Amino acid sequence: MINEQIISNIPDAYRIDEPIPTEEPMRQDFFISLCQNYIRANREKGKILTYAIVTFGCQMNVYDSERLKGVLERIGYQEAPEKEADLVIFNTCTVRENANQRLYGHLGQLKPLKKANPDFMIGICGCMMQQPEIVEKIQKSYSFVDILFGTFNLHRLPELIYLRLFEEKHAIEVLPAPKEHVEIKGAKRKYPFKSGVNIMYGCNNFCTYCIVPYVRGRERSRIPEDILRNVKELAEDGVKEIMLLGQNVNSYGVNFYTDEESRILQDNPEYGFPELLEDVCRIPGIDRVRFMTSHPKDLSMKLVEVIAGNPKICRHIHLPVQSGSSRLLKAMNRHYTKEDYLGLVDRIREILPDISLTTDIMIGFPGETEEDIQDTIDVIRYAGYDQAFTFIYSPRTGTPAAAMEQTDPGLVNQRFQRVLDVVNEVAHRRSGRFEGAVDEVLVEEENAQLKSYLTGRLGNNILVHFPGDPSLIGSLVKVRLTEAKGFYYIGEQI
Repeated sequence: MINEQIISNIPDAYRIDEPIPTEEPMRQDFFISLCQNYIRANREKGKILTYAIVTFGCQMNVYDSERLKGVLERIGYQEAPEKEADLVIFNTCTVRENANQRLYGHLGQLKPLKKANPDFMIGICGCMMQQPEIVEKIQKSYSFVDILFGTFNLHRLPELIYLRLFEEKHAIEVLPAPKEHVEIKGAKRKYPFKSGVNIMYGCNNFCTYCIVPYVRGRERSRIPEDILRNVKELAEDGVKEIMLLGQNVNSYGVNFYTDEESRILQDNPEYGFPELLEDVCRIPGIDRVRFMTSHPKDLSMKLVEVIAGNPKICRHIHLPVQSGSSRLLKAMNRHYTKEDYLGLVDRIREILPDISLTTDIMIGFPGETEEDIQDTIDVIRYAGYDQAFTFIYSPRTGTPAAAMEQTDPGLVNQRFQRVLDVVNEVAHRRSGRFEGAVDEVLVEEENAQLKSYLTGRLGNNILVHFPGDPSLIGSLVKVRLTEAKGFYYIGEQI
């Protein structure tokens, strides 16, 4: 932590004659002001400092990056392409090996830029940095990286930038566990009318293949008042669609982040995710509410009934199955069987017949057999997914599955393609069921390929392209779905 002795080294042109706050977020506000002085001085010399954030991984990482962008723009940086920026930050994922390799590839491409311009800064944050062996590798093999921080201290970016700017040394701070919870406000959103909201952090499930509990920590829930205040502020800022985010939103309510008094929790000790979802829907200005992700082991019928009873909640549930084999599901520590999962699908469709179900499917888990693959194909056909994110198992050091006997890669690749073919066949068939219907589309942007067309999403998350004026971006528009194109629709405005 920075002390008064260190701050005395700052050049007079950037100094702030105030004591450094010890409490957050005031402390980071102080360092934002110091960095703003540095940016301002450069601007006066004719130099506009720029940034780029490169994001790998899940929706939570995307949301974290939007918040980091907000911090950098408060400081005074302007966004630019990666190879033109003065500061590049990589927000990393380590769920699969290819994400790690992509980071190393980017670093290799930026090394010449760093060598040519020592003032060019590179930062890395996110899940990869929570693994000590990877931090050690970065420091040894990519010593030109300036800033390293993890998942538990994103809010401290201004202080780390200050350290690098004024102390002329590497700024490294990776916490093994969260010390405090500080929400970063003022995100720069890709779509001004859509925003994610974290309702909890971490995971307690410990699936044998998954590194997330080790890099994101144990489950910690935000108290309802904080979440609802956050959503109200977003609604006042013009946000129409909210996505509630958590590694497993169904277990919201575990280990609240603070002992601060919560009237909502006092009034309703059984308050959980269904109740939170209803409260979010009551906030004026919010037209759509999504959530991600649900774990099949504890998705309740109460939640399904809440979705059915509230038109604001999007008719889409992402329900990761991972495998259709009960034997593999047990080895994965998923806490459900094939029959449990399909029974859950039946109960959901009984209450929500037109629900769009999406899923994650892993191919190549240790010990996988042809029979296991057939079980997975059976589940795909029975569940009728609108989309499935199909991927090859990647061993993660430190997880139980990494120590198991691995499946032959050649066999895995063959099985992956077979499963993918079935996924595409089923999704293509399912997606056409709304052809001819009229539904609301939240317009997101102009279509890059079709001139004079706009692109948006239905409540069930299916893409729609239709002719329209750019003034409609950010609006909910009635559209007739005239032609199913496999994974999207062509439509016409009503």
